[in-house]
Amino acid sequence: MLSRCLRRNLLASCLGLSLGVVTGCRTVGGPAQPKPRAAELPAVVQPPKVTLPPKRLPLPTVALLIRAWLDTLRPMPPGSQRAAPVVRAFYQQPGGPAWTAAPPADTLGRPAHDALALLARAYAYGLQPADYGLPALLALRDSLAAPALPAGPVGPRPAQLARFDVCLTTAVLAFAHDLQHGRRHRARQPAEAAAWLRAALAAGEWPAALLAVQPASREYRQLQQALAQWLAQPPGPPDSVVARHRSRFERVALNLERWRAEPIEEAEYLLVNIPAFELLVLGHDTVLRRARVIVGKPATPTPTLRSRIRYFTLAPVWNVPYSIASQEMLPRLQDDPSFLAESNLAVYDGRGRRRNPWRIDWGEVTEQNFKYTVQQEAGPRNVLGNFVFHFPNPYLVYLHDTPERQLFARPDRALSHGCIRVERPRELAAWLLRREGNPTPLLTPAQARQCPPQDVLLRRPLPIFIRYATCTAENGRLRFYQDIYGQDQALREALYCP
Repeated sequence: MLSRCLRRNLLASCLGLSLGVVTGCRTVGGPAQPKPRAAELPAVVQPPKVTLPPKRLPLPTVALLIRAWLDTLRPMPPGSQRAAPVVRAFYQQPGGPAWTAAPPADTLGRPAHDALALLARAYAYGLQPADYGLPALLALRDSLAAPALPAGPVGPRPAQLARFDVCLTTAVLAFAHDLQHGRRHRARQPAEAAAWLRAALAAGEWPAALLAVQPASREYRQLQQALAQWLAQPPGPPDSVVARHRSRFERVALNLERWRAEPIEEAEYLLVNIPAFELLVLGHDTVLRRARVIVGKPATPTPTLRSRIRYFTLAPVWNVPYSIASQEMLPRLQDDPSFLAESNLAVYDGRGRRRNPWRIDWGEVTEQNFKYTVQQEAGPRNVLGNFVFHFPNPYLVYLHDTPERQLFARPDRALSHGCIRVERPRELAAWLLRREGNPTPLLTPAQARQCPPQDVLLRRPLPIFIRYATCTAENGRLRFYQDIYGQDQALREALYCP
């Protein structure tokens, strides 16, 4: 659908004119429009000069004026998106003007009033009416309702009806795009959008069809509904609530944008929300399991991703990541290698041979020439605990147990190097086995420590989503979390700064 910059220019060109008769680039009774800078040229719509036909010719209709106007749409620079073909495709379909009643009524139809009312409720969806030119559209609507406005061939009414029709079509298509994909989505609006809008208008209940394009995921729906409920609370209409609580509104809107950009379409899945320090297992919108988690520190953040849990490991061995071994362990090795034995750690050379750490001159080893592998055997001190849940990803992160379970009591749990430590991992593993129909009982922690590592493959891999949402909703209530990685500001600037 329409990009943010593209639709801003198109709406501005539609609505930035005064309400007089269009003649070239000026309007009768209004000042000349300022000449746009070169950077503002994309998707500018210049209304055509209206030449009065001879009296013996038929009067120009709204449909003909729309066709003449659209013929003046100029393409954007090479490599940019183009708005003109999408809007033109809409009016090239059978049906004529979308929002004006057929002559001789020459008035706005019911769909136009429904569209304006829907745009006025944009706040309830984390969007802003002004981004779709609503104030100017309302002013144009009111001018069309004025009884003193001439309707003859020399009057402005047909031209204004044509302009209103095109601009409202542009606004509705942009609003539908933002509801479905979000405002950051830069893909070109598909031509099918024109056919979709025409079909929705013909069906009658078109506002419901438009709202149906929103993501169906539980996370998005609950957040949008909670926002609408909050805005509906007295005192005052939604715009006054937003004005008084702008920061709160924007935080909700930012996260609706996130869920639009990355919707979850699975019926059963595991969700980790990083700022909430929480893991949920969901099935058909029902929370099946809930657990606290420990995520990456701001310096070593947990990445967002989607994957599938394909197996888990009992009594895992920890192969210490190279960055941890060469940057964090090396200074300790240079000071006193005895900590390796105390932590059940072993050092291996490049050929996989176990080396005596006391026979290595650690003073000659640097981060750049560190050529050893450090491994921790299974046991009560193993940093992975007794369980590791594996899912393919380019970041080499996973879910795992931990021997430091007291850390789950902390309110701030951004403590790891990027992997996710899970509270009560044994319960998660048992649930995965039951989901498989596997009656095999899990080993006890004591048994697991005495056994070699054991991989348990899943016949039904479980979808996993790791997301970053600083606001969620549950039971109609908004819940806000600390922006631990500072990601809200960049998104806020992308949405609200010119």
